[in-house]
Amino acid sequence: MRVEGIAKRFGALTALRDVNLRLDKGEVLGLIGDNGAGKSTLIKILCGFHRPDSGQIFVNGEELVLRSVEHARSVGIDTVYQDLALVNELSVYHNMFLNRERVRWPLLNNRLMRRLAKQQLDDMGVDIPDVSVEVAKLSGGQRQAIAVARSVYSDARILLLDEPLAAMGAKEGSLILDLITDLKARGEVSIIIIAHNYAQVLQVCDRVNVLQHGAITFDKPTSETSQQELTDLMVAEYRAGRAARAANHHPTPSPLPRAAAATPLPRFCVASASLLPLFCVASAPLLRRSRANGRALISNPRPFALDRRGFP
Repeated sequence: MRVEGIAKRFGALTALRDVNLRLDKGEVLGLIGDNGAGKSTLIKILCGFHRPDSGQIFVNGEELVLRSVEHARSVGIDTVYQDLALVNELSVYHNMFLNRERVRWPLLNNRLMRRLAKQQLDDMGVDIPDVSVEVAKLSGGQRQAIAVARSVYSDARILLLDEPLAAMGAKEGSLILDLITDLKARGEVSIIIIAHNYAQVLQVCDRVNVLQHGAITFDKPTSETSQQELTDLMVAEYRAGRAARAANHHPTPSPLPRAAAATPLPRFCVASASLLPLFCVASAPLLRRSRANGRALISNPRPFALDRRGFP
C-alpha cells in the first residue's frame, strides 16, 4: 500500500495534511502519536469509512478510490478496532463466520463452521479449547485474537489494528504480540498497528512512523531507533506546543468592577452621649463621618441643627 498527499478536514479542524505513507508486503508498520494527532482518522480513510478531501491510495500499484468499508474489505483491507465488533452473546465460531456463514440449505452448517474455526485458530496459535463457548466468557486477549483471526481468514491482505493492546494485561498483550509476530513470519499479511506503548512497537514492528499535527514527521526502521528517541520526539512536541500556546496567549485585563451602589444606611447623630436619628441633614461638610457596626455615624453635630428628638 502507498498513500500520497492525504488530507482531511472536519469544518475548521484540519485532521490530516499531506500524509505520505508506505506499507510493504508482509511488513508490520507501527503508527504512533499523541491523542488528536490524526491516527484514527487516517485508519478510517484507509478502511473506507471516511473519504479524503485530497490525496491518493495505491494498493499493489493500482490507485483505489475506496467507497465504503465493504469495498475496502472486498479488495483485502480490513480493520480491527478496540471494540472488536464481536457479538458477546454468540459463540466463538459464530463470530468467526459473522456475515459470511456457511450454510447447508436451508440451515446453517454449524458443524462445518465449528471445525473450520477451531482449525483456523489452531493454525494461528490461538488456544480456545471450546469454540462453542460465548465470546463474553473469554479474556480480552482471546477476544482480540478472535477478531484478528477472523480478518485474516476473510482473505484480508492489509490488516489495520487500532490500538489492539489497549487496556490489556501483560499476559493478554503477549498473546496478541505473539500472534502478530507469527503473521509477520508468514509474510502473507501487511499490518499497520496504532499503539502507545513504544517498547511493544519496537518489539513487533519493522518500521515506525510518527504522526504529529496531522502529518508524518518521522519514518525509520525500528532497528535504527530506540524507545528513548521516540519518547524525546513526543516530549519535544508537547513542549513546543506549550510554548506556542503561551506565546499566543494575550490575557485581556479584567474590567474594574463597578462601584457598588451606595446603600442608604440609617443615619444617626451623636449628642450628649446618645444616638439620635438624623433625617434632615442634606449636607454636612463640616461634620466628620465614620462607620461603626454598619451604621453611618456623624459625630460632633452643630448644636443648633437638631433637637433632642433629632428633628430640626
